[in-house]
Amino acid sequence: MNEGIENVREADALPRQPRETTRRIVSLLVDNRFGVLARVASLFARKGFNIDSLTVSATHDSAISRITVTTYADDLGLKQILSQSAKLVEVRKVALLDPDSSAQRELLLVKLAVDTHLRETIPGVADTYKAEIVDIGEKSMTLEIVGKPTKIDAFVEAVSQYRVLEMCRTGATALGHGDEVLH
Repeated sequence: MNEGIENVREADALPRQPRETTRRIVSLLVDNRFGVLARVASLFARKGFNIDSLTVSATHDSAISRITVTTYADDLGLKQILSQSAKLVEVRKVALLDPDSSAQRELLLVKLAVDTHLRETIPGVADTYKAEIVDIGEKSMTLEIVGKPTKIDAFVEAVSQYRVLEMCRTGATALGHGDEVLH
């Protein structure tokens, strides 16, 4: 009998094959009330989804907020999270936005250490990516860039050659293309 238990334990110890996951953007229209964000984030955590980015914003209706969640999920997990999100009382609508066919933007602020030479070099990098210099200190320079997540990724890569002192990235906020309206 012990032998059977050990075989089960050995089988449990085998690594599971990871399922292929894809970047997913979930847009939720929710009642603008206390605690709604916590309930949505808690649902993702309970279902085992890591939130890559999360933004909450006002809509043209003060009673409604938009929550945009970026996560990685396979098709089965995605179906589960969409279904469970729709069941929350405060959620009015849930939509999956295609990362390739939606209007997405992120904001990045990055503070770089600078010396005399870099003060002349960094503006060229900023111009290449259409970033703005928003603050200049004695030993630092802060840049701001707004754009698609891929543009932000490329900019982060470009400035990684410098000494990054601080960085803050908002995460995606998104709307469907064309005449598609969630609200």
